[in-house]
Amino acid sequence: MTEATALYDLPGPRTRRRHTVYAVLSTVVMLALLAWICYLLFDTGQFAYTKWMPFEYEGIQRLLLRGLGNTLRAFALAAVLSLALGGLLAAGRLSDHRPVRWAATLVVEFFRAMPVLVMIFFIFVALRAQPLTALVAGLTLYNGSVLAEVFRTGVDAVERGQREAAFALGMRKTQVMAYVLVPQAVRAMLPTIISQLVVALKDTSLGYLITYEEFLHAGKLIASNLDYDLPFIPVVMVISPIYIGMCMLLSWFARWVSRREQRSPKTEAVAVTAAEYGTLLPGGEPPTAPRP
Repeated sequence: MTEATALYDLPGPRTRRRHTVYAVLSTVVMLALLAWICYLLFDTGQFAYTKWMPFEYEGIQRLLLRGLGNTLRAFALAAVLSLALGGLLAAGRLSDHRPVRWAATLVVEFFRAMPVLVMIFFIFVALRAQPLTALVAGLTLYNGSVLAEVFRTGVDAVERGQREAAFALGMRKTQVMAYVLVPQAVRAMLPTIISQLVVALKDTSLGYLITYEEFLHAGKLIASNLDYDLPFIPVVMVISPIYIGMCMLLSWFARWVSRREQRSPKTEAVAVTAAEYGTLLPGGEPPTAPRP
């Protein structure tokens, strides 16, 4: 007999064999696809020494490191400013004053619907801004507008009784937001916030279109070099894992913060020792048996 759980029965022998067959077939298909891709790369000479030779030169390595540093600088500025702008716009959307709420809604909807590349080009060309300024401003306006909606929905998702109880205690709206609603909403919003920051990190690659010397721009300079037989695929194979690693690092950081919040003394349950016979109550006497 199979052991049952609360939601479903555990798979039986036939189901387990079927799942094993599916897993083996899926693994074989993926390995075959990977082998086919590797064959195409070898067949087209993508692993030839000439194409990988640029990465041996110190000048190329410095170029990539400088581009990576510029990417991280643009992302750090855009992330901090986007969080600040998102919080400001979310506060405006949650305001009790109708003109403030309407103005914040108009800004959020406009910049959230505007393509990031259009904003970057407009700031760079029309406003004659520097490449870094145009890139950071475009990323801030778009991601800040998206984060504003994340913050607003996170605060609204908190149980209504929390807000009403805080107001019943005589707290002002600013205190209710700062001490009651936002701390509870942050735990629910954290995965979405990190996901949006990952989008901002990937969108920094749009800087190469306005001649900002970020990581992708450095890779483009190497890939278009005729002296090394246009090493496009090797550049992609070097740059892509670094981008993926940075995004995975952000996701790991989000999980670490989430686990730390769960272990926080403010959120952990307090263990209470069960009362035993003869335990004194505060200000009381030892319990005695009733007299006949």
